[in-house]
Amino acid sequence: MATHHLDDSQPHAFWDNTLAPRIHIQPGDTVVFETLEASANQVTPDSSHDAVANLDFGLIHPLTGPVYMDGAEPGDALEVEILSIEHKGWGWNAVLPGFGLLADDFAEPYLQHYELQGDTCIFSPDIHIPYEPFCGVMGVAPRENGRFTTIAPGEHGGNIDIRHLTPGSTAWFPVWVPGALFSCADCHAAQGDGEVNGTGIESPMTVTLRFNLVKGANLPELRFVTPPGKKLTVADTGGYYVRTAHGSDLYANAQNAIRYVIDYLEAERGLTRAQAYCLCGAAVDLKISEIVDAPNWIVSAYLPLGIFK
Repeated sequence: MATHHLDDSQPHAFWDNTLAPRIHIQPGDTVVFETLEASANQVTPDSSHDAVANLDFGLIHPLTGPVYMDGAEPGDALEVEILSIEHKGWGWNAVLPGFGLLADDFAEPYLQHYELQGDTCIFSPDIHIPYEPFCGVMGVAPRENGRFTTIAPGEHGGNIDIRHLTPGSTAWFPVWVPGALFSCADCHAAQGDGEVNGTGIESPMTVTLRFNLVKGANLPELRFVTPPGKKLTVADTGGYYVRTAHGSDLYANAQNAIRYVIDYLEAERGLTRAQAYCLCGAAVDLKISEIVDAPNWIVSAYLPLGIFK
């Protein structure tokens, strides 16, 4: 069982099942991935708001990989154990004009920098978000031939943004092509369920994963388990401020619930609306509270009060 290292010098911002693998591995091997932050260095610790005004989305999600699992065939499952994800001291999230859950509400770009210290993501001196890292993008090569964007997720995984794929979790991806061709990137230091502003706390990371192979699993899509005793969030120490929204459209309900939280953060916590939107992306969890009582469903937005110091 070997340990391999992949640096971040050969990123690919697309999925393509003909892309040559950087390494071949055996079941039981570990791979250490160096990953760039989501913008591929279009945003740096010295960047101003202008950096996110006109991002080149063709560079977004610079993936590290692919990794070829020897013996993997279509119908198998690639098992991925998340061993560790280590930050490099800095991250960002932003208001991206024309993007995110409230794209029509925010016309001006805004960039929020975070200092990462140990297990804390510092939004401001008074707002500290627990460090709960995961790879926003993890996946294998798609079954279809061609070159595909990384922006939308699919049956191969991809831009899944599942915040509970933190260290200690294990994921299984369906294999669609020989070797699976696994890649990962887009690490987040923290994120609320929904990634409502279109960005988690985007951060360059060192990601350590262990791989195995499950023959004949025939999974339709990704599945995963979290470790015993793992909370769904560690930011629950102070309770929650929750806003609900009702209606027959879950998307519109989600929008309104977040708007209500932004109203609160502006009026009661002194944030600008752009700052509040970024904080929602980093820390607010959207939940479908009820989806059985037609014609109206309920979406709730949970703001953890423990982040306020």
